[in-house]
Amino acid sequence: MSTESLNPLVNAQKQIKAACDLLGLDPAVYEMLKEPMRVLEVSIPVRMDDGSLRVFKGWRSQHNDALGPTKGGIRFHQNVNLDEVKALSMWMTFKCGVLGLPYGGGKGGVCVDPTKLSKRELEQLSRGYIRAIATIVGPALDIPAPDVGTNAEIMAWMVDEYSKIKGYNSFGVITGKPLILGGSKGRTDATGYGVALTAREGAKRLGMDFNKCTVALQGFGNVGSYSGLYLHRLGGKVIAVTDVFGGIYNKDGIDIEKLMEHVKKTGSVVNFPGTTSINNEQLLSLDVDILALCALENQITADNADTIKAKMIVEGANGPVTPEADKILDSKGIFVCPDILTNAGGVMVSYFEWVQNLTNLYWSEEEVKQRQEEGMVEAFKAVYDLAQQYKVNMRTAAYMISIKRVYEAMKARGWV
Repeated sequence: MSTESLNPLVNAQKQIKAACDLLGLDPAVYEMLKEPMRVLEVSIPVRMDDGSLRVFKGWRSQHNDALGPTKGGIRFHQNVNLDEVKALSMWMTFKCGVLGLPYGGGKGGVCVDPTKLSKRELEQLSRGYIRAIATIVGPALDIPAPDVGTNAEIMAWMVDEYSKIKGYNSFGVITGKPLILGGSKGRTDATGYGVALTAREGAKRLGMDFNKCTVALQGFGNVGSYSGLYLHRLGGKVIAVTDVFGGIYNKDGIDIEKLMEHVKKTGSVVNFPGTTSINNEQLLSLDVDILALCALENQITADNADTIKAKMIVEGANGPVTPEADKILDSKGIFVCPDILTNAGGVMVSYFEWVQNLTNLYWSEEEVKQRQEEGMVEAFKAVYDLAQQYKVNMRTAAYMISIKRVYEAMKARGWV
């Protein structure tokens, strides 16, 4: 397989081009959307516990701010690179657009394995990163959030560091914070809840009884675990789960709440009582109703798309299916709920958090959940209806809706 086919930036550009062409937009629109408007590369020196000094490379990409300030997570992962950060910022633009949020897309990342750092080193890196990008972020400029390898605690350190720089508390600069620092109820599980809601809506359209749906779940981090929990609570039967260490299978279903407790104690889904072991390859090719992809990008490629037997795929991760694989899945009649719709629950509740920070008026968890469900069901319906109208797949329809919104904002502002 070519390296290009696994490059998330190339894949994001292909997806944008396809939607621009279907909408019949001027080529200038694609030219403006195929690259971020701004990328900052930074070097972050950190004094390690052994006294040595290490310098980490980081980035912040801001794709397009026609609709509002840019918004997107900060990823700490050993494979983070410039093209990935750019692609993720582009996907964020369209994720916000498909939900009708007043945001453009941003994304940040540091090339580091956070599990290899002590807590003090991780804090120093987190504070160093936000200091390095402080000039281009802010509640009205660009609002970061947690992503792979980061969490609410890291966001708290970053908010504190940013507030020190400003000389006053600026809680609205970052979302996904602890509740005590202006976080929103319902934010931690928002992405997973959104994945489950999307799966439920997809099952309805396919005429499937959700209470009889079997689910295979790839990934059991924050997104995967809460996706599993809500898929389970909404009536689905999760029969297989994998994480970075291995996987488990039980045809009669897995108790996700107990599995979450097991993972908290042991650090992995492996050896969960009452299950047999399964690897990633086996999980992806299981004959299930729903395959939930909640790990990293490029999981289904031209090499393995033929082995997929699921009736529906929900993309909890960003970019887990390559464009080449998409064509194969399409030809097999597999219904794919795309990432920019499926995992948009996180940014939706991040938006709610930002609004609460700006107004200093805080909502109950019930209100957050209700608003999220209404927003995601409405977005799903719009994408599904457009897909039927244009006879295209859900991914293309989601891009068409989103790109049309961004284009209209750029046109109104006189950019194109």
